[in-house]
Amino acid sequence: MDTSYFSPSLATTWVFASTLITGLLLKLYLASRQIRHVANHRSRVPTAFAGRISLHDHQKAADYTLAKSRLELIDLGFGLAVLLGWTLLGGLSALNQVLIGLISAGMWQQIALVTCFVAINAAMDMPMTLYKTFVLEERFGFNKMTWRLWLTDSIRGAGVGALVGLPVLALVLWVMQASGALWWIWAWCVWAGLSLALMVIYPSVIAPLFNKFEPLQDESIKARVKQLMDRCGFSAKGLFVMDGSKRSSHANAYFTGFGAAKRVVFFDTLLSKLSAAELDAVLAHELGHFKHKHIANRLVMMFATSLVGLAVLGWLSTQVWFYTGLGVQPNFYGTPNDALALLLFMMCAPAFTFFLSPIFARLSRAQEFEADAYAIAQTNGADLASALVKLYQDNASTLTPDPMFVKFYYSHPPATERLSCMGLPDHVLNGVHG
Repeated sequence: MDTSYFSPSLATTWVFASTLITGLLLKLYLASRQIRHVANHRSRVPTAFAGRISLHDHQKAADYTLAKSRLELIDLGFGLAVLLGWTLLGGLSALNQVLIGLISAGMWQQIALVTCFVAINAAMDMPMTLYKTFVLEERFGFNKMTWRLWLTDSIRGAGVGALVGLPVLALVLWVMQASGALWWIWAWCVWAGLSLALMVIYPSVIAPLFNKFEPLQDESIKARVKQLMDRCGFSAKGLFVMDGSKRSSHANAYFTGFGAAKRVVFFDTLLSKLSAAELDAVLAHELGHFKHKHIANRLVMMFATSLVGLAVLGWLSTQVWFYTGLGVQPNFYGTPNDALALLLFMMCAPAFTFFLSPIFARLSRAQEFEADAYAIAQTNGADLASALVKLYQDNASTLTPDPMFVKFYYSHPPATERLSCMGLPDHVLNGVHG
């Protein structure tokens, strides 16, 4: 019997192709459900929100969701074509061979391979990014970005990426080459250490390159926030307002930094939309994540999954079929394949991990419920509910997502479910909505 048909390389190709097709069909099914469900509920505001959300705002949210969903279908098809082009159709292998011909094989060639790969992908993604920003977001009144600001952001982003990313890439590739069979343990240590360091320096060094951060000036809000943090046993390096309005009208607030470098950041758009009591409630929700150690748990999970991923990569990088089965001719004669292995793994792993999405989304939604409960215990639940309704309204978030789509993709509970699980009395909710 001819066993060539059952070679590991061919088996890898079939497994990868089957996974891509299954994932594509599932994503198309979920997207079609979402589009159909939102469209079917476009003509009527859900009863729970009838007193607060106008039909115009509800339909705007529905239309915004539908427009994004249809664009994501195009993005999905384009992304699949790009992935196949890099892998099974030989794009990554061809780029690697061209660079070997131009640069003698070694560390510089590997760095050039990753750099060119990232640059080409960024160029291919640019039309979709521009369309989302200057057409889709503009159509619904969210975009505040100018072409000049977009260009400035792009140049700064590329500069920061090169300044930070290239030394890290060189270090990781060196560790992969110099540390033997267990290189993945040392690479993980380097990555974990750099990630923690970046969390410390990002708020004060990198973020100000893109946005202006000014100390919170409103003394009444500042006093309320400090009282809340004292009550919750939380300390931060400072309270800041970010000029988010120069890019988008979407509103947000977040904690950033790590350890003593933590700071509270409010978008200026958020301060203009919420009352002081509502800001308290939103901040209490974020404090709830810290109180329940959600942030620490997410870090542990991130570090654990990255360790497992690097261990798998450490094994796959020594298997010829891993390269040939994915359309790449590996380097021979002692020339390192580390950059090839790294790029292949980063491209192909999401096709398999996508099927774990419902698990991680469910865990995230459970944490959001816990943070809501903590906020209600520390502040007025009606203020939290009112703030959430305003944010759903101002951000044009659909109130009627498809339940199965939610299970796969939503890291936050949908509005109706979130408010109903707050345990607030009916007269309080009626006050929020009416």
